Amino acid sequence: MIAGFSYGTHSADGVDVAYCTGGSGPPLLLLHGFPQTHMMWAQIAPKLAQNFTVICADLRGYGASGKPNGTENYSFRAMGQDQLSLMSALGFTRFHLAGHDRGGRVAHRIALDAPQRITSLTVMDIVPTHHLLDELHQSVAKAYYHWFFLAQPAPFPETLIAADPDYFYQSCLLGWGAAKLEQFPANQLQAYRLAWRNPETMRGMCEDYRAALIYDFDVDAMDLDRKLTCPALVLSGADGVMDQMFDMQSVWASRLEDMRHIAVRGGHFFVDQNPDETLTHLKGFLNTKP
Repeated sequence: MIAGFSYGTHSADGVDVAYCTGGSGPPLLLLHGFPQTHMMWAQIAPKLAQNFTVICADLRGYGASGKPNGTENYSFRAMGQDQLSLMSALGFTRFHLAGHDRGGRVAHRIALDAPQRITSLTVMDIVPTHHLLDELHQSVAKAYYHWFFLAQPAPFPETLIAADPDYFYQSCLLGWGAAKLEQFPANQLQAYRLAWRNPETMRGMCEDYRAALIYDFDVDAMDLDRKLTCPALVLSGADGVMDQMFDMQSVWASRLEDMRHIAVRGGHFFVDQNPDETLTHLKGFLNTKP
């Protein structure tokens, strides 16, 4: 659990959204990515809570949140609607939004679907979903093979992962930019393990990736010409695949009108590897926004 935070569950159209909240001030919603949970924010959320009301939620299919049946229920739009419902239930009409990895993709979709509710947007170590798939080449495909492995029809990936979930998911933590298990705090790593050992979580995460190729690609295609106008920050891991394979500034400048890009020391999981630098950049950005 994140120290000093209160935990709860919100029902969003029948799907449980597990979350925790702490602090006071302008609302800030933090969304985790694969294969983690809200605990990825444990090192920085209490410090952000000194200036903000911080909400950390588990995406559907992950952690303690609901895991409905049906690939169609795992689109980034569906995941985003969960979070919009949660924030409404907590009394927040507008809020700052930040997401890493899958959480970043959900955050981008939320900002496209409900721009009037977003005070600022931070996406971490992603390029837009459609861009990633359109510009796919050998190096990215090799590094991000899991996109296509996890998207295979059930129960193929779930069955293989279930043979040794720790081995598979820890290989993901180590595979995208010079990370070592020792760089993940023990309590956070244990929370990830407890979550991903659940067969329903294995299924939920696979459904997330299936939906990306079936639903999200087509939904995103309709928004390729849209440019978000909210203030935006793009953070990437300087040693990660995204930063090395894509011109992050150029890619995101085509989708975000008011943005800046900063490369943080570390790989894909730079929030875990380098929380202090991540916090400095995030607070520096958020503190300049209304």
